Amino acid sequence: MCQPIIEKPLKIDLHSHTKFSDGHLTVEELILRAHTMQVDVLAITDHDTVAGLETAHNTQAKQKRPLKIIDGVEISTNWHGFDIHVVGLNVDRTNPTFLAQLEGQAHTRKVRAEKIAEKLGKCGFEGVLPRAIALAGEGQVTRAHFARVLVNNYGVGTMNAAFKKYLGKGKRAAVKAEWPSVETAIEWIHGAGGQAVLAHPVHYDMTAKWLRRLVDLFAQAGGDAIETAFPGISKDKQALVNELAASHNLLASAGSDFHFPSRWTELGKNLGISSSLTPIWHDWPVVAGVADAVNQSAPSIND
Repeated sequence: MCQPIIEKPLKIDLHSHTKFSDGHLTVEELILRAHTMQVDVLAITDHDTVAGLETAHNTQAKQKRPLKIIDGVEISTNWHGFDIHVVGLNVDRTNPTFLAQLEGQAHTRKVRAEKIAEKLGKCGFEGVLPRAIALAGEGQVTRAHFARVLVNNYGVGTMNAAFKKYLGKGKRAAVKAEWPSVETAIEWIHGAGGQAVLAHPVHYDMTAKWLRRLVDLFAQAGGDAIETAFPGISKDKQALVNELAASHNLLASAGSDFHFPSRWTELGKNLGISSSLTPIWHDWPVVAGVADAVNQSAPSIND
């Protein structure tokens, strides 16, 4: 006798990167990794670019296993000297105005990369920019590319060491980019038909008081959601973020901020959100659709 199929919970990851920004995997490799990790819904959110999204959809179209690709982006902003990241989900990747705004971000990154290279040259690291550009390939040059170059070519021990000594805030090769405001990023995302999410809120090296001020601003500016589940967040800090989400009527998002496979960060791993919060995908028809596809492909239980 065939019993009803037992529905499995969807594995949803709404924050990931490819080589189009500072990820280590190509778009194709990321899609295959998502399948390996049994992810059902994946948002690709490269820094300040949507360049990899068409390839992502084309790659998934060739796969047998269902996986819903969410068009996303992670926009760099500045708030009181903090570099704050705002994720956009379900953005229109073809919106001309939005693409022009992201092109402005790309120009800012290019200028910053040139200034970082100049400062690193004064630190004794000559010729870093061509290497960083080569490492980035068709993607934008980020601080992570400079860190990898320092590790691979100049004897710096680790990427963490590269940031702590040279590239981090206030260090010898740090360059303050002229990013837009948090409010502006939210406007851009909404203008492209998307939802704005405050990314990894406890990773900004600020006190709880400052974090509350940030979330206040984000909510008042029309932000839609806040990431409440991501790798490395402690129970105490997750409780704080959950409270901030609830008190500001923000939806809850979850994302690994995946850049490469590691023991600390993996696609779709440990991303459960509190049952007291409303997930950002609660009214996404595409999620309901992939849930049906996943459960239809699941085997029934025979007695």
